[in-house]
Amino acid sequence: MINASEARKGTTIELDGQLYRVVEYQHIKIGRGSAQIRLRLRDLQGGHIVERTFQSSEKFDQARMEHLSVQYLYRDENLFHFMDNDTFDQITLDADLLADSVNYLKEGMVLEISTYKDKPMGVELPTAVELEVVDTGPVFKGDTATSGSKPATLETGLTIQVPVFINNGDVIKVDTRTAAYLERAGL
Repeated sequence: MINASEARKGTTIELDGQLYRVVEYQHIKIGRGSAQIRLRLRDLQGGHIVERTFQSSEKFDQARMEHLSVQYLYRDENLFHFMDNDTFDQITLDADLLADSVNYLKEGMVLEISTYKDKPMGVELPTAVELEVVDTGPVFKGDTATSGSKPATLETGLTIQVPVFINNGDVIKVDTRTAAYLERAGL
């Protein structure tokens, strides 16, 4: 059991028989009243986000998540196939369960799958991944005076804004939390 005031971003809790991961935490203290905690929670089964407010003294169960080290193998329509690095068993996850994580998966990538009571709940991505730029527009003289970025489509299908000096075929680092360009890879 943990207090609402102990919940932080990334904590997984069990609430009303459902599993939720804390996406955002906000401590609110207004006047003479007791402190309140506002949490944005992602339903791990449904994938939707809910906002709930708790008194700071409220308690709920912290879910004990297990983590499996896996290697991403391949995609088959809406199914993603992984291999457990310890037992070599194959694990298949649906695209709905992975949500936005599908935009960062590359074949051969090593990551972790979170499980609860032996049921997969999603993947834990590294904070940054290296992806190749597949398509980006050309730079025209004078572009840098108005904007320092342009759209680029990456090998996974994700489109992000990159600096104008990035070309097709370049490998870049992308922040998986914000989908933002970080830097060229290998420099």
